[in-house]
Amino acid sequence: MTEENAGTEPGNATDLSNANAAAVTGTGTGEQWLARYKDSLMGVFGAPQRVLVRGAGALVWDADGKEYLDLLGGIAVNALGHAHPFVTSVIASQLATLGHVSNFFTSPTQIALAEKLLELSAAPAGSKVFFANSGTEANEAAFKLARSHGGKARPTILALEGGFHGRTMGALAMTAKTAYREPFEPMPAGVRHLPFNDIDALRAALDDTVAALVIEPIQGEAGVRPLSAEYLQAARELTREHGSLLIMDEVQTGIGRTGNWFASIAAGTTPDAMTLAKGLGGGFPIGAIITFGEGPSQLLSAGQHGTTFGGNPVATAAALATLHVLETQNVLANVNAVSELFATGLAKTSGVTEVRAFGLLIGFDLSDDIAPEVVSAALDAGFIINAPRPNTIRLAPPLNLTVEQAQSFLTALPALITTATAAKLMEKSF
Repeated sequence: MTEENAGTEPGNATDLSNANAAAVTGTGTGEQWLARYKDSLMGVFGAPQRVLVRGAGALVWDADGKEYLDLLGGIAVNALGHAHPFVTSVIASQLATLGHVSNFFTSPTQIALAEKLLELSAAPAGSKVFFANSGTEANEAAFKLARSHGGKARPTILALEGGFHGRTMGALAMTAKTAYREPFEPMPAGVRHLPFNDIDALRAALDDTVAALVIEPIQGEAGVRPLSAEYLQAARELTREHGSLLIMDEVQTGIGRTGNWFASIAAGTTPDAMTLAKGLGGGFPIGAIITFGEGPSQLLSAGQHGTTFGGNPVATAAALATLHVLETQNVLANVNAVSELFATGLAKTSGVTEVRAFGLLIGFDLSDDIAPEVVSAALDAGFIINAPRPNTIRLAPPLNLTVEQAQSFLTALPALITTATAAKLMEKSF
């Protein structure tokens, strides 16, 4: 295509083939789309619960026209909900200007985003940023960073039971769940998993052969479990004492999710490296690792790591737009206000036994193992939530969720628990 006729190619869904136009415009029933899904996609996620075709703010609609309040936010990804007008306009503008360049080049948005993340994290002089496409890729970079620290003299990487760091091989080695790991063993060697929140176990395991300790300040996949302030302090002191890196996985907790920019730094613990993703791009795929100070920032040299798409102009523009809205529209204050409403309302709900609310990363336990049934009842009632454990519900909604939207779920929850309890009893009777 010559420069003269650039931009004259088909420009909207009606110019696509009939089948592809239907995909872009969302026409067709959920049943039709699910049949096509089964025939064409790998079953690694199981059967999809619904076929979603459109979103606006915290609301989404399925192929059959049903509306849902999205209280999961793409698992803590859609920081500003769906189709945020400013973010989408910035993405469209950047894509129309410069979409992708190889890593032989850089772009203004890539540089500006790196500078912004260093500013928000109060990183000291000499700190650096590497961009990837996802949380697991950011954690792969962290795995290599750890391997580079001390070389063969430090063969051990410590992680925690209950932790989740991704599904690529290095990230998976640091992930504790046996069911995820066993089918793909042997894992990369040298990773040990310690008991959660156990300072004595940490003290016993940390010595001069440990390259790094990799932890999440709050374990999301384990049901929203926080490490104590004492544990985080001990982790910082002990890793520093033994010359090991402290790597904080803030893929789920970072970028305002907990009501602070970064959960670990808000708790007074500055790591040697921190991984980010999920909410950073406001729904557009991007991941990052920040290295703090000159030492960690010099561990990976030219040619030792890379990425094709990481830090591309569109992804970094999306992240800049997301951070701009979070900063300028008082979103973090909203996170804390809505979090307080959830915490208070959930604690008063019959059948809820414990609430763990950290901004808009919320886990609450039920008196019975009915969490999957509650998820199903909620979906039928128009709410999208998640069950990371048999008795635990997780909420990770858009950070601009309104008080009224949060209250609508709290009002509906008692009936959802009743419906789920009845469904569980019926299941047991057969």
